[in-house]
Amino acid sequence: MTAPGPSGDVPPRSVSWADLGPRVVSAVVLVAIIATGLYFGGYVWAILAAIVFAITYREWEQMVTLKPIAPLGLVLGFLLAVASLAYPAFGPVATLAVAAVAVALSFLGERPVIVWRVGGIIFFAIVLIAVQELRGTVPAGIIAGWYLGIVIASNDTGAYFVGRVVGGPKLAPMISPAKTISGAVGGWLIGTIAGTIYWTIFTPSPWWLGLVFSAVIGVVGQVGDLIESAIKRLFRIKDSGDIIPGHGGFMDRLDSVTFGLILLVLIGLLHGGLGNVPVGFLYW
Repeated sequence: MTAPGPSGDVPPRSVSWADLGPRVVSAVVLVAIIATGLYFGGYVWAILAAIVFAITYREWEQMVTLKPIAPLGLVLGFLLAVASLAYPAFGPVATLAVAAVAVALSFLGERPVIVWRVGGIIFFAIVLIAVQELRGTVPAGIIAGWYLGIVIASNDTGAYFVGRVVGGPKLAPMISPAKTISGAVGGWLIGTIAGTIYWTIFTPSPWWLGLVFSAVIGVVGQVGDLIESAIKRLFRIKDSGDIIPGHGGFMDRLDSVTFGLILLVLIGLLHGGLGNVPVGFLYW
């Protein structure tokens, strides 16, 4: 317990911002790269996704095996990259076919980690399809991509600053000791407001739909963050990697994005159909 000062008051909680600089620089670089991929779409977007998911699977493989990546892991990561590159020309069937080959090959590895390998490949394949469907081939894909990015980034940034400044009780101390309830609520509110403003400006759909979608995607994103933290906790690691200064690995950045992405794409699929996800999501 902190000892009271001479006046009897408890000294203010010390807040460290040492990681803020690297986080900001990394975020700016990532936004620029993603924005470029979103703008061009097609094979530029597919190549970007291929690189990201090959690296992300490498992080997953090293986490679940608890050792440096083996040749089989490199092959599985390569196949996920191929699955992304196949999408623009052949659609989701090709992505699923390549992923099925990766699943079959994963049974050649050590038995204790087969379930984790298979689960990782299936999940990443689903996210790859969602990434491609989000962008699609129409300009609405750019608007939808920016919408998702703004909701999630505002949520994460808000949680970071509110959690650091306000502090308070932990959200899930057994899973992620650094996360606070104040950060989660503050981030969710900021993400919901930012998403609603963007929705109102860039879509003709009712503003309240943007409010509902932004609020729900924010919650789902935070749940995804906690799920990834729980898996890392299971394998006794703090970060999935160190490729992004101030943020960790790609898995650490994609946790909240992937779950929000999947929800967005499901809504777009139900309303607009396959191949028309961004329009189905944005226009009501």
